[in-house]
Amino acid sequence: MVTLRQLRYFDALARTRHFGMAADQCAVTQPALSMQIKELERELGLELVERRGNSVVLTRAGQEIAERAEAILGQVRELSELACQHQGVLSGPMRLGIIPSVAPYLLPAILTEVERQYPKLDLQIRETQTDMLVDELSRGDLDAVLIALPVQNAQLESMPLFDDRFLVAVQAQAADQWASKDVLEWIGQERLLLLEEGHCLRDQALHYCQIANMQARKALGAASLTTIMQMVAAGHGITLLPELCAATEVDRKRVALIPFPENPPIRTLGLVWRRTSGRKKDFSALGDLIKTVRQNDQGTEKASGALEQ
Repeated sequence: MVTLRQLRYFDALARTRHFGMAADQCAVTQPALSMQIKELERELGLELVERRGNSVVLTRAGQEIAERAEAILGQVRELSELACQHQGVLSGPMRLGIIPSVAPYLLPAILTEVERQYPKLDLQIRETQTDMLVDELSRGDLDAVLIALPVQNAQLESMPLFDDRFLVAVQAQAADQWASKDVLEWIGQERLLLLEEGHCLRDQALHYCQIANMQARKALGAASLTTIMQMVAAGHGITLLPELCAATEVDRKRVALIPFPENPPIRTLGLVWRRTSGRKKDFSALGDLIKTVRQNDQGTEKASGALEQ
């Protein structure tokens, strides 16, 4: 009899095309995974993969079985999600993906509120770049993701949470110069420091520069905002910084934040899940919690003067 374990192992192998990587994803040894794949082939009477060392190539029959296996596992996942709904709102395990330009600044407060309001929820966090999160969400490895909207995928549904405006971060010593000049004109003359390829924050900054007819002189492709802010503080360029990140990343003795005079660029952050998911009430409740957390954080920042210009 074909088992769900065999289908999970084969699904992982079909996606990774590598026995070692598939075994790691399934948290089993490579021999154990290989044995289950052979048992599946024996049960179906079909050769599903062509073995080439650790790597594999799916046969024609293997490709068809992989598609069916993915659909079956998706239906099983929906059964589990339905069961979670009957246990109460926001209870049981939930796998949440978050982009790096949000996680450090919002996640601690989210977890605090989850523990306080929904102690039965086991929130499991995955932090990585947008494309990978959307891919993992689509194939069922994640339940929901917190990313910048919109997301171009008809199979996914989204809930906008809040807008996050961009500010111009400059070396503090140069703040007086910026006060006497047109921001849009001045920003086009500066070296714009950006995150490395793959970060949505980089794409958003470049998109705005294109709209404003500015030249983005990319002198640095950093892996973190912390690195970029240190470069700004040392006078090696400027950056567009989301307001969400400002209270944590900005040393006000070394960096000044300059607001755009009008129509500031913004990113809309939202929660995204599969349309077929049975946990929409959970996602709606989590989205409301995140909105409340952000509103509370903004009140605290204003009270402390963290974002005064």
